[in-house]
Parts: sequence; structure tokens; C-alpha cells
Amino acid sequence: MIASLKGIVYSKKPEEIVVDVHGIGYHVCVPLSSLGSMPSPGEEVFLHTYTHVREDALQLYGFLSEEEKKIFIKLININGVGPKLGLAILSGMPVERFIEAVHNEDLPMLTTISGLGKKTASRLILELRGKLLPQDTTSFSREHQTAGDAVSALINLGYKKTDSEKAVETALTGSSGSLEDIIKEALKHLTKNK
Repeated sequence: MIASLKGIVYSKKPEEIVVDVHGIGYHVCVPLSSLGSMPSPGEEVFLHTYTHVREDALQLYGFLSEEEKKIFIKLININGVGPKLGLAILSGMPVERFIEAVHNEDLPMLTTISGLGKKTASRLILELRGKLLPQDTTSFSREHQTAGDAVSALINLGYKKTDSEKAVETALTGSSGSLEDIIKEALKHLTKNK
């Protein structure tokens, strides 16, 4: 099983990227919602991966956070939910909103996800209620909030939004320190590349 990948983004398309790891290109399916946060081609990426093995295929699914991967695994363990639908669910709404919809038994909210009908949405609620707790996304939410705050601080310092986002992504790779540490690391990256 391939649990994670660290390499250079070779190409990036809707719901898929190719990661070059020492000359070997890995095709990885990713949630559409994460694609905007993925580094650009030529930049380094770290993905938490799930290896799906079938008789006729071996597929990799990649996630920027361990929490997304955990939710994906819980989803595909439900009868009638395969990796394709699991990815569509994570692409359809932020993880926090999905957990909230399951917790509140919000069937209309869940059925707004493309490919998720009432019957399957009801099964999701039945099987996941109580298993997806709001704390499942605490560190995920905190990391995204901190990253957003760091980008905002860099923009206020006069840096371009795209440069700020890339610098913060680089600063977050491998560590999730305090806001101050992330901004310092991002500033080092920005000044080094000027």
C-alpha cells in the first residue's frame, strides 16, 4: 500500500494530478475542492494517499490532510459508496459542512452533491451518524484557518496573492507551527525568490 507521496507536480487537471517521484509519475485522483490548494506544476507536493486495488485497476487517491483521507476511507466502507462517489462527495462540499450535514441529518444538503441520491444520502446518515464527530476536522479547520490568516498577513505586507499562497503552502509542508512561524517561513521563501 502506498500511504503517502512526496514529489514534484508534473501536471494538474480537474480531479487528478501526476506526481513525479524520482522519475516515476504517479497518477493521483484528488478532490476537486483541494485542487486550488495543490501546488503548481514544477513545485513540490506532499499527499496522504489511499491505494484502491481492483481486479482490473490499481488507483491512487490523494489528500492534502490526514483528516480528508480518514473521511474518504469511512465513506468508501459504506455499502454502495465506491471511491468515485467518495471523491465526488469530498469534491461537492467542504469536509466540515459534510460532517455537519450528516450530524444534523440534513438530507436536502447532502443531495446537492452530484451523484448522491436520496437513498445513498440516507444510508450515509444512518451509517455515519455518531462516527463523524466535529472534532474529526478540528486540526483540519485550524490548519486551513491559520494558512488563510498567513496569506492575508502577507497580502497586507504588499505581496501578491498567488505568491503569498505559494509561500504559505511551502511553509506548511511538513510542519504546522504557529501563525507567526508560518509567516516567518513564508517571508524567507518570498525574499529568497525575489
